Amino acid sequence: MFEFAWPWIFILLPLPWLMRVLLPVADSGEPALKVSFLSDLEGLARRRARANLPAWRQQAPFILLWLLLLVAAARPQWLGEPLPIAASGRDLLVAVDVSGSMDFPDMQWQGEDVSRLELVQLLLGDFLEQRDGDRVGLILFGSQAYLQAPLTFDRRTVRVWLDEARIGIAGKNTAIGDAIGLALKRLRQRPAQSRVLILVTDGANNGGEINPLTAARLAAEEGVKIYPIGIGADPEQTGTLGLLGLNPSLDLDEPALQAIAQATGGRYFRARDGAELEAIKQTLDELEPVIQQPTQARPAQALYSWPLAAALLLSMLLAIRERWPHNPLQRLFSSSHFLQQHPDWRQRLKRLRLRRRR
Repeated sequence: MFEFAWPWIFILLPLPWLMRVLLPVADSGEPALKVSFLSDLEGLARRRARANLPAWRQQAPFILLWLLLLVAAARPQWLGEPLPIAASGRDLLVAVDVSGSMDFPDMQWQGEDVSRLELVQLLLGDFLEQRDGDRVGLILFGSQAYLQAPLTFDRRTVRVWLDEARIGIAGKNTAIGDAIGLALKRLRQRPAQSRVLILVTDGANNGGEINPLTAARLAAEEGVKIYPIGIGADPEQTGTLGLLGLNPSLDLDEPALQAIAQATGGRYFRARDGAELEAIKQTLDELEPVIQQPTQARPAQALYSWPLAAALLLSMLLAIRERWPHNPLQRLFSSSHFLQQHPDWRQRLKRLRLRRRR
């Protein structure tokens, strides 16, 4: 089906005529001569201007050019048949801790030591990109919480933003309560049965303005289910120490994370290495998608390039006619040349003029 996306553009159709009527005549800049019979000269000039107005066939190319520009500006498009869009799934936000302790390299993946954030980027990035049918978003939190990616079906872009996260980008502390509060703000406008937050952290709440348990209770009232993931190797399994001679795994507040999961109907997970985080990812993948109201969309093919190209071609022809008045195109399309090549049309025009005179 053909339609114009912006049909109101056509209200500009009389604009050139209005400008000619309303705008004053341009001043030539030449000095004027004051004479006593100026009014007579002005009347003569007006009569001469009316006599020298171009004929309709001379104005027609400019009228056509203006019409073509308006048609292109109105965005003509061809709409195809409605196509169904898969709407099953959920609205899933992932909140990732990017505080300083997430840079601690105590995680194992494929026989190599990697930092906690690197492992999260690797495995949860795959998890997000494979959530076909879900709208996913990303929150990064440290001393404060920031919405890095709003809820979107563009899972590939969310994966890229997760890969680009850096330690300390949101501060060195851990504001778990603020992260839950920001997620609640973004999820509360969505259907209650599809609100999910995956919270990844390796420490305890030591920043922000909201208590994590208070934020969890508010999330439970809004139907937001939270799945906390505590990441970091057990202190006795690694001999690597932090900058102050302490193992950052000692800071993980598992009881608080378990309470958050219990308050919202979620489940707490513990990831001590890459294998456990991989198992957690598979468990989360088994969550049943929520069937939402199906939607439809009609593919639109833009057609504005055709009238725009025609306007450009016509402008070039008019420029050639103005710049080189004796060009072959001018001779080819002139009425006199046409009548010379077609004498039968000359006779028809003569008969038409005689009828008009009678």
